[in-house]
Amino acid sequence: MAKIKDALEYHSMGRKGKIEVISTKPCQTAADLSLAYSPGVAEPCLAIEKNPDDAYKYTAKGNLVAVVSNGTAVLGLGNLGALAGKPVMEGKGILFKRFADIDVFDIELDTENPDEIIKACQLLEPTFGGINLEDIKAPECFYIEEELKKTMKIPVFHDDQHGTAIISSAALLNALELVGKNIEDIRIVVNGAGASANSCAKLAIALGVKPNNMIMCDTKGVIYKGRVEGMNPYKALFAADTPFRTLEEAARGADVLFGLSAKGAFTADMVRSMAPNPIIFAMANPDPEITPDEARAARGDVIIATGRSDYPNQVNNVLGFPFIFRGALDVRASCINEEMKLAAVKALAKLAREEVPDSVSKAYGNVKFSFGREYIIPKPFDPRVLLHVAPAIAQAAMDSGVARQPIEDMEKYIEHLESTQGKSKEIMRYIINKAKTDPKRVAFPEGDNEKMLRAAQILVDEGIAKPILIGNSIKIRNKIDELGLNLDDVQIVDTEHSKFTEPYAQELYRLRQRKGITETEAGRIIRRKSRNHFGAMMVRMGDADAMLSGIDAHYPETIRPALEVVGKQPNLTSVHGMYMMVFKKGVYFMADTTVEIDPSAEELAETAILAAQNVKVFDIDPRVAMLSFSNFGSVRHPLSDKVRRAVEIVKEREPDLIIDGEMQADTAVVQELLDHFKFSKLKNTANVLIFPDLNSGNIAYKLLARLGGAEAIGPILMGMQKPVHVLQRGDDVSDIVNMAAIAVVDAQGRNS
Repeated sequence: MAKIKDALEYHSMGRKGKIEVISTKPCQTAADLSLAYSPGVAEPCLAIEKNPDDAYKYTAKGNLVAVVSNGTAVLGLGNLGALAGKPVMEGKGILFKRFADIDVFDIELDTENPDEIIKACQLLEPTFGGINLEDIKAPECFYIEEELKKTMKIPVFHDDQHGTAIISSAALLNALELVGKNIEDIRIVVNGAGASANSCAKLAIALGVKPNNMIMCDTKGVIYKGRVEGMNPYKALFAADTPFRTLEEAARGADVLFGLSAKGAFTADMVRSMAPNPIIFAMANPDPEITPDEARAARGDVIIATGRSDYPNQVNNVLGFPFIFRGALDVRASCINEEMKLAAVKALAKLAREEVPDSVSKAYGNVKFSFGREYIIPKPFDPRVLLHVAPAIAQAAMDSGVARQPIEDMEKYIEHLESTQGKSKEIMRYIINKAKTDPKRVAFPEGDNEKMLRAAQILVDEGIAKPILIGNSIKIRNKIDELGLNLDDVQIVDTEHSKFTEPYAQELYRLRQRKGITETEAGRIIRRKSRNHFGAMMVRMGDADAMLSGIDAHYPETIRPALEVVGKQPNLTSVHGMYMMVFKKGVYFMADTTVEIDPSAEELAETAILAAQNVKVFDIDPRVAMLSFSNFGSVRHPLSDKVRRAVEIVKEREPDLIIDGEMQADTAVVQELLDHFKFSKLKNTANVLIFPDLNSGNIAYKLLARLGGAEAIGPILMGMQKPVHVLQRGDDVSDIVNMAAIAVVDAQGRNS
């Protein structure tokens, strides 16, 4: 009962339903209105009249998909009608937007006449870049899609057919790989003869299953040659020359059992009768033909997938349709053909064999996934699906001649797709590409940490950095083998047995002998006590270009050895910390958020100058606001006076830097408020925010990260003599890769 209540509340709370239309252009002033509508809108209308392709330039057509249904086959619920199917169609709209940034109008047609549906879609062609047919019963759905493909010049895709087929086919390829069977040799039984079953069977044959080895069943049993009862032209395509007449008979000795039918259709006896290492896809929704627990109880060598998210190997259509349409729209494909579907199958199968990022594990309760019997297809929340499937679709469309706007640079296209997943992806791609131009040696004091090792693999594979793993060499190599990584060419430095150990101990003693460290203690620190000291010493002595640490330690435990060994730049009073805060529509840099508790005016000025210098590394022009509770002298107090004095110091030292203050936070980031202060050097809102103390800075960035929906990248340590950067405890592999790239670019800048 609770689930029913939760579902109804989810759809009814606040604004009703699940979707809304928002403006992508400003419409705040009379001038905006004159451009959005009359008279300005006349210009794109006239341009499109002259050149219809300009509709893709001046309207949303190229990123707009119609989800069309008549509600005759809603989920596993049957013919609920067009209106009752509307929540599903809205849901499809959410998935299109969430996973591929595609806009959707859901269109529910109150008719069961297939010709009326065809006519409606044809009339809508000027509006949409593509049409997703949904929840239309068989066999009408076959006829509708066939006719629309013949008559329309935009992609038409019946997801109930092809989506399930594509995802399950990718899973089938990987399952066969795991059990060591060739697709040409297997015997497959498909239980169900509707839209999904028809498409699954066709795609399996296209992948290599021999038609003679394919048996299809419906509610009346095996579809065989000569059968009359319950037949139609679409079933007749799969009529087999076989003595089998029942599902039980067909399942005996079969290698693969595809279920697109109903709960309980498969029995334990059927499973036991199948060939060794049977593969079962029980895809009936909401309840499968047989549960994984029931199938495994029948025999232990089974690989099973279902449509359920609470079981491993979920055959989920969201792995297909958003990315298939993304690729098709981006090359203005005239259709979605067999070549494109096969490309999606192979891209998904290949992705499942790659290492799974931490972000996916976190989305599923920190469950670890790796290619195997319980992970044969990627998870829906894997952000890499977009980057693998959409390019594969686009390439296949180009190769098969249906792309009307081919992509010239596929690598840049993939980078563009990555940027649609968030502003941080776009910015970090710039930094990563910059790092790749001259990879530097980055010391990892936590060289035996699993996350650090997995990050090291990515850094090596992508040519971002040259990791140096510090720690017990035997333990590190064992961990590498355990994780199945290939880091043979990566330098491993054992602190107890390295050629660096004695020189580093002597140098540490020289540096700290008047700070209470004896020669014996220096040796102990370098050999066993502190790998952070060892890593910092590698940077100091030129044996590494940068250091990255902190995944297993508190911030002070990491920064203290770096300060003792590498030290701050001699012209500075202190080191400083900065975070990059990434919002959907922009990026802000905040400092000091990690180091200076109660800075002086001099230290605040240093923070501002260093922050501005580091922001330029990201190819962003800094506009700096020095924050306070006062706006340009509105409140006189020693705290606001300190900020005002810091601004004066910065202006004296860096007269060309765009900076102003003291100012309140909203004045700094809201243009209308900033415009009240005509005298300010800041003419546009600030993108670098300097906080008056650690209290305010630390509180602000954490609140924005937790409540404001911002992604925090950092901390970026500023003011060290050589590149040393610190991770946060709990950072995942992608965070480590990002910070390593920042460390490399930092090192590049110091060598230039």
